[in-house]
Amino acid sequence: MEVHTRQLQYFVAVAEELSFTRAAQRLHVSQQGLSTQIKQLEHDMDVTLFSRTTRQVELTAAGAAFLRHVRDAFSSLNSGLEEARAVHRGERDRLVLGCLEGAALTLTEPILSAFRTRFPAVAVELQHFTYETPSAGLTTGQVDVAIVRRPFEDDGLRFETLFRQPLMAMLPAAHPLADRAEVTAAQLLDEPILSSAATDPVWNGFWQLDSHRDGRPAPIASRAKTLLEELHQVATGAAIAMTVPCAGWIKFPGVRLVPVADTAASEVAVCWRPETTNPWCDPSSRSPAGSATRIPICSPACRPRAAVTVTPLHCRPEPTTFACR
Repeated sequence: MEVHTRQLQYFVAVAEELSFTRAAQRLHVSQQGLSTQIKQLEHDMDVTLFSRTTRQVELTAAGAAFLRHVRDAFSSLNSGLEEARAVHRGERDRLVLGCLEGAALTLTEPILSAFRTRFPAVAVELQHFTYETPSAGLTTGQVDVAIVRRPFEDDGLRFETLFRQPLMAMLPAAHPLADRAEVTAAQLLDEPILSSAATDPVWNGFWQLDSHRDGRPAPIASRAKTLLEELHQVATGAAIAMTVPCAGWIKFPGVRLVPVADTAASEVAVCWRPETTNPWCDPSSRSPAGSATRIPICSPACRPRAAVTVTPLHCRPEPTTFACR
């Protein structure tokens, strides 16, 4: 069965006007020609779309159902045409987003979904980075904007804080402190500790508890690139590591997480370069493409099933500290 878009346009016009005369005037065609096309459509479909009398025209139940789908089809077709034309003109916007391992956690997908819903014409390319690259590709120019954990050597980058998390000691299950309700940094300073494979001294110093060591070097046992590498090495009893509460989502045998009472929190933030020319990175910029809001962020919600409220980045909500349980 062949159904042409012109026939569908005629059908929609008659359905909306409920008059062949008015629909013909709206379409600038003859009433006879319009009536012929509708009859042909009904014949091809083997469905009666309109109930006709000498006084009125009404949609049948089948016609009303068909109208909903035809409108959806036209909407999708128009969107496809506009996107194709934009791509042809080289006008489709593109945003490369870097994500550091364990940064936004389960909030990453709500953030991206909200952005794609609000700005469907922007192509978002997601790139993942390990602890080796704390800036998630920003300082090397690999990405336009990133979701990162601070602190690290930011080189003048701009930030918007999403949330903060307290530090946890990742301990072997047999460690004397593993069953404590909490520990202090001083209790951990003599323990062999895992550092990251990054060369960033600010990043490494934070996770090695350097601010508590009075200039003494940390007893680095080994280095890790990912959370799984940390879990594996800690489980062997070779070292401890510093992490955040949501690492506990991975149920890893032989490992315990214990809160550290007196350390600074880890800050998760959206980050971009001030000299960026991509209008979708800077929340203070306005582009002809639409709203000034560029990167939507999420209110703190750490449990996997928690509701997530998306708010504009430029609203600057008060950063919140929270923990995962």
